[in-house]
Amino acid sequence: MKFKARTMAVTLGLVGILAWRVAADNQPLFGEPFADLTTEQLNRFVAGREGFEEAETPADGLGPVFNGTSCAECHSGPAIGGDSNIVETRFGAITNAGFDPLSHLGGSLMQSQGIGLTGSCNFVGETVPPEATVVALRRTTPLFGLGLVDNVPDQALQLIALLQKKTSPATAGKPNVVKDTTGKMRVGKFGWKAQVATLHDFSGDAYLNEMGITNPDFPTENCPQGDCLLITACDPVSDPEDNGSGVQAFTDFMTFMAPPPRGPITAPVLAGERIFLRIGCANCHLPILVTGPSPVKALNKVVFRPFSDFLLHDMGELGDRIEQGRAKGREMRTAPLWGLRVRSNLLHDGSAASIEDAILAHAGQGQYARNRFNALNPTDVSALIAFLKSL
Repeated sequence: MKFKARTMAVTLGLVGILAWRVAADNQPLFGEPFADLTTEQLNRFVAGREGFEEAETPADGLGPVFNGTSCAECHSGPAIGGDSNIVETRFGAITNAGFDPLSHLGGSLMQSQGIGLTGSCNFVGETVPPEATVVALRRTTPLFGLGLVDNVPDQALQLIALLQKKTSPATAGKPNVVKDTTGKMRVGKFGWKAQVATLHDFSGDAYLNEMGITNPDFPTENCPQGDCLLITACDPVSDPEDNGSGVQAFTDFMTFMAPPPRGPITAPVLAGERIFLRIGCANCHLPILVTGPSPVKALNKVVFRPFSDFLLHDMGELGDRIEQGRAKGREMRTAPLWGLRVRSNLLHDGSAASIEDAILAHAGQGQYARNRFNALNPTDVSALIAFLKSL
């Protein structure tokens, strides 16, 4: 990975301090770093953001099939590191043996773009093959505050799942236990199916699968539409295309990026939070988590409010039918609600244009809270929406 030279308003290596913008109540704004990082950590955040914004080319290893030329191309709203209304396509097939991701045909993630003519090969974007019986769309997810999530101990999420099983079995979640890049079985926290265990793995996975850039932990190119002979004949850059520095830079940027700032907390917002708790939304959208020990002060034993348990829940027909790790087709990770007020299209596929639409689409284990929402009087509905729009 290369880092292009940029003119920066403040160079941390020379000045040693950076005056980031903050909200009126001293919360870092969207996309800004934690307020209490060291100079060295701030430098890593800035370098990581540069890499995050950098557009890759085929000479850098982009492709041969890919979905974007930079991380920021999809993670841009309302600031670098956020989400977008860009949706990607996953596909597979339901067979007698279960879910088949159709890897031999380029699945389950479709790379929609190609680098074009390279030697004797013409690399073009993939399409959904006729063998696919499942096609799902997934929105880009926001990355704010994920360093906090990364530092929640696996045991904490497993304990939450056990407590839910005892106290609210009808809506209890389960962890998606997946293998990380070291071969260790871990609780997944990232992705719509909680299919990725750590921010480092999340970075390396995205570098390969979204931009086609191989790296030490993900060293094998995606074969376009499953045709590996094209890679053998015409892959223009030897693997791994990133020596690991790019993956580490992305990880640093996400690790040191502050969570979304909270909006004003008014009387209706406080009333709405009580309703949120009363009707059962918090059974899955758990308001508070706590990080474990960390050498980074901003991440060390911190209480934070993501409004998610990061567990899998059976969402009935709202599930996307894709299976990843131990996540079944009906199961989705609870989406964190922090930062909700700046999002437009909601749910995993962007199909909900409003908060009300998203609530009403809940099914499966989400049906209980949806039905209680339907029973609210207009005043309570207004208060609940005010609360959600404060997140």
